Amino acid sequence: MEEITEDPPTSAILLDHCHFSQVIFNSVEKFYVPGGDVTCYYTLTQHFLPRRKDWIGIFRVGWKTTREYYTFMWVTLPVDINSESAKQQEVQFKAYYLPKDDEYYQFCYVDQDGVVRGASIPFQFRPENEEDILVVTTQGEVEEIEQHNKELCKENQKLKDSCVSLEKQNSDMQAELQKNQEELETLKSINKKLEEKVKEQKDHWETELLQLKEQNQKMASENEKMGVRVDQLQAQLSTQEKEME
Repeated sequence: MEEITEDPPTSAILLDHCHFSQVIFNSVEKFYVPGGDVTCYYTLTQHFLPRRKDWIGIFRVGWKTTREYYTFMWVTLPVDINSESAKQQEVQFKAYYLPKDDEYYQFCYVDQDGVVRGASIPFQFRPENEEDILVVTTQGEVEEIEQHNKELCKENQKLKDSCVSLEKQNSDMQAELQKNQEELETLKSINKKLEEKVKEQKDHWETELLQLKEQNQKMASENEKMGVRVDQLQAQLSTQEKEME
């Protein structure tokens, strides 16, 4: 691909959202000889206004989005857009950056939003001695390519429908996830309250247990004193009984 310091603006917009009739490509050859520069001629239609970041790319036929360009060149803005000469424009692609295979390619004019505004007929890069064969086969192959493009459009529509369905499923899953998160937060709140209540009850039990231990120790101390007092009384009684005898 062409090594340029700044990449062109591209987009993931599919074929059926493009506007192929706003820029018209002229004098497109059925094939270009490999190893030579290629000049691309194009015409700006009446209601199309070019912008600074517009570009022309070479795309392999069957492309789906403008991100699939092989190489590109920036367009040159006309000095006076209203003049007739401003409508006829051209860019030149250097041979070094051109494809080396014999696949079908086409020029596409892409605006600075990454949207295609014009596309050329398909062409190939082939040696000059294959011209006769190309004249015989090009028309049938072009029709095959056009049919392939129609099939791609249908496939793109199916992909769009599938994307919408997936977005719906994703939205439903997001709603379900949000609901589950809210329920989880509620359960966490309830659990926290229960933990606080258990801790409070545990602290209360520990306080009561401490009080019971203190009471038990106090009663044990009083029992010990009472035992001593009983022994004293018994001794005193025994002495009195002896004195009475």
